[in-house]
Order: sequence, then C-alpha cells, then structure tokens
Amino acid sequence: MNIADGAHLAGHLAHDKPRGLARWLFATNHKDIGTLYLWFSFAMFLSGGVMALGIRAELFSPGLQFWQPELFNQLTTLHGLVMVFGAIMPAFTGLANWMLPLMIGAPDMAFARMNNWSFWLLPPAALLLMISFWVPGGAAAAGWTLYAPLSTQGGMGIDLTIFAIHILGVSSIMGAINIVVTILNLRAPGMTLMKMPMFAWATLITAYLIIAVMPVLAGVVTMVLTDRHFGTHFFNAAGGGDPVMYQHIFWFFGHPEVYIMALPAFGIVSQVIPTFARKPLFGYTSMVYATSSIALLSFMVWAHHMFTTGMPATAQLFFMYATMLIAVPTGVKVFNWVATMWEGAMTFETPMLFAIGFVMLFTIGGLSGVILSVAAVDTQLQDTYYVVAHFHYVLVAGALFSLFSAVYYWFPKMTGKMYSEPLGKLHFWWSLVWFNVTFFPMHFLGLAGMPRRIPDYALQFTDFNAIASVGAFMFGIGQLIFFYNMVVSIRHGVKAPQKPWEGANTLEWAIATPAPYHSFVVAPELKVGDNGVILQMKGDEHH
Repeated sequence: MNIADGAHLAGHLAHDKPRGLARWLFATNHKDIGTLYLWFSFAMFLSGGVMALGIRAELFSPGLQFWQPELFNQLTTLHGLVMVFGAIMPAFTGLANWMLPLMIGAPDMAFARMNNWSFWLLPPAALLLMISFWVPGGAAAAGWTLYAPLSTQGGMGIDLTIFAIHILGVSSIMGAINIVVTILNLRAPGMTLMKMPMFAWATLITAYLIIAVMPVLAGVVTMVLTDRHFGTHFFNAAGGGDPVMYQHIFWFFGHPEVYIMALPAFGIVSQVIPTFARKPLFGYTSMVYATSSIALLSFMVWAHHMFTTGMPATAQLFFMYATMLIAVPTGVKVFNWVATMWEGAMTFETPMLFAIGFVMLFTIGGLSGVILSVAAVDTQLQDTYYVVAHFHYVLVAGALFSLFSAVYYWFPKMTGKMYSEPLGKLHFWWSLVWFNVTFFPMHFLGLAGMPRRIPDYALQFTDFNAIASVGAFMFGIGQLIFFYNMVVSIRHGVKAPQKPWEGANTLEWAIATPAPYHSFVVAPELKVGDNGVILQMKGDEHH
C-alpha cells in the first residue's frame, strides 16, 4: 500500500484527535509528547541560562558585586543540573519522540502511555530543583557533581535535588526503554538496522547508555541520602568510608552521560549535512561502528576526571590512554562529515550553518579534551577555567548547536510552516560570534590558573572575565531571536512545501507536511539505501 492511502486513512482517524488541555495532559501521540518535551526543555534552557548570566554578572569584575559566595555556588550547581537534566537530555528525547517513528515507518512509539508518564515526571522534578532556592539553607551548593563530603553536609536543598534526580532518572530510563523497543520492533518492512538513518542509530545507542548508567547515578545519590539521614558512612572517612569512592561511582555514570548528550548530536548532523550537501553520507557503516565504539569506550575512561585524587600511576596511564583512544572514533566521524561535504552541491540554509558550526566548534572542544587527557597536563589544569571552556565547547557548541540545527531542519515537518530564513541566519551568526567571545577566553584564564566555581578572583584575571561576561549576555540575548522566530513562524509563517529541502530523502519527508496526527496506519514497504535514504516505496514506483 502506498503512502497516499496511509495518509488518507490517517485523515479518517484524525477526527478522534483530543482537543484542549486533555490533548496534552493525556497525550499518547508521539508528536504531541515530543512537542511537550521540546517546549519543556526550552523553558529549562532559559532558566539555566538566567542562572549562567547571574554567574557571569558576578564575575564581570573582581570583588563581590551581587551574590554572597553561598548563593553563587548554588547558581553554579543548579545551572549545571538544569542544563544537563532539564534542557539537553529532554530536548533530544523530544526530537527522538517526534522523528523516530516517522524515520523508521513506525505507527507510534512502542509504549504510548509510558511515554506520557515519562514526560509528566519532568515538570515536578524541575519544580523541586527550582523551589530549593527558597528552602532553609538554599539550593544545593556542592557543584552539579554533588561531591561528598560537600553533599553529605549541605542543607535541605541537597535532599530536594536528590529526589529530583531520582524522578528525572526514572523518566530518562522509561524514555530510553521506549526508544529501544520502538527501534527494534516497529521498523517498517525493508528498514533493516544497517539501513536506518544515523539519527535512529545514535538514539538507539544513547538509549542503551541511559539504561546502563542512570541506575548508577540513582545508587550513588541514594548512598549520599543514607549518609545524610540514616547513619551510614559510605563517604565519611571518620566512619570508615571513602569520599573518593563517590567520585568513582559518580563518574562511572558521568562520563557516559557526556556521550548521552553528544551522540544524538552526531546523529542529527549526520542527517543535516547529507541533505544540504546533496550527497549520501560518506562511510555510513564506519559511522555506525564509530558511534558504537564511542559508547563502549565511554565506560572505560571515567577516572580521567580524577587524576588529582591520588590514583596509582598505572591507573593514571590506563585512563589516559583509554581517553586518548576515544579520539579515534570521534575523528572518524569528523572526517566522514567533511568528506560528505567535499565536492557536494552545498547550500547554506540555517540547519546546515548550525551543523557546520557544530563540526568546527565540537572539534575544538575535542582537541582541548585530548589535551586534558594527558595526566601531567590535567594535574595543572584540573578545576580551572580551561576545563569549563572545554566542556562548554562540547556541550554548547556540540549539543546545543546540533539541537538548533535539528529544530530548524524539522520545523517545516513539525508545524507545516517555514521559519524566517534571515532571522535563522542572524541567530546562527550571532550565536557563533558571542559563543566564542564567551568561552574562548576561558582557555587563557585556565592556563593562567584561575579556579572554577569561585565568586571572586585575583586582579590579573579581570580582562578576560569581563570579555566572557559581555559575550555571555550577548549570547543570551541572541536566543530570544530564536524564540521570536519560532513563535511568529508557528502562527504566521509561510506554508511549507511537502519537501522543503531538495536533498532530504529519508522517510519522514515522504509523508504529508505538516506530519498528520497518525502517520503510518499501515506500515509502508520500503526499499532503503544507507542512512535511511528511501529508494522506493511499494505502490509508489515513480519515487
């Protein structure tokens, strides 16, 4: 049966679409739930961003301007937690919800009600984090990593944070199980695993990582909780415990977590770059294996976060070399993206600009990561602003730029409207310039020895901090361009054509625009090339 019949059938089913508040509260449709995730993550992004601006306002000049040191530490802690668990992870889950079923020809996600539940756990968790600023003792101030003994001694804010992390973890695990089952069981005939779009592969591997490491995080924060209230001594040296054990357990979760935020980004740019280069993705099979290798290696490098904790030299060497090894599959991906663009018929619409910006800046972040992997160098740079610069190049220029790329790329499919291209380009160039103004000087601050998470600093760090603070406020303002573009385009945008991007040839572009409420009532029979490129659909011979 061809796609038109499916769309026709879907039209008949669309009249049962719920309306009003009930549509969102009891949503079981993957597109509605994806939309909820994306708006929630954007709200969290703005909240975390306001905290970041609070931090940068304080650091504009030496001395204490706005916040007491306690509140400053609460801002740094909550900024990290909100951005990681509230903004980036839910945004990728939202995209997966929206796009996976469309890309693999599935009728919906496998567990529709569980999907609803996994979303509605997020707002209460976010609320717990936010209200912790107003409890006695204020919010958690132990850094987003919640290291013991800081976290075993803090006030009630730590307990609220632990509860929030548990809820967020349950949500992530349910979302991940849903993704795994959907991909393994609901692909359309002809869509084999090694023909799936790279975005589906990246999402699948990420989901396995979440299932593997989220329980580890739950375990370690529960140990902190029992140390705080039930007389255990897991991390209390006086009681026979070991505070460094907290770091081992936390980073066994924490390093795969970095790739939970990076792998979906790799999947997105692996869809966007071939579309706007009008060429197939170079080295599809090697990309799949590289992504899997990164995921496996991410479990073997956790202690590179701990070179200064007094590890034996042999352990330092092992973690140093394992960390350097991760650069190999990552390099494979970067060269494959460049080879995809090589001699392609490229155009530079907003999604492509963000994808290229991602490749450039993520590579810089990767290079500073290789520098930090050298134990002797890391001993000097540990807990300085060099590390802050490194992971913001990976997470802002990595995760965030790829998310912008994805939203611009799939916006016509989601809404049926076109966004404003001039505003999109302005958003890109504005973000690119001010991102670098904000975070590049931090490399120099770190090399000069400025520690992170301090509200006051020595005079010689003034100039670079002032530059970074101005950059941060300008970068923040730029995100309002994006917000304005999206809201106005959803309401008043030009109607999008069926296939707005000439080079787009994966399955989601073969259905109507905007995507109907029920996409595939009957599974389409497909003939698929690498990276999910649809060569032919049964009953659609002219395709």
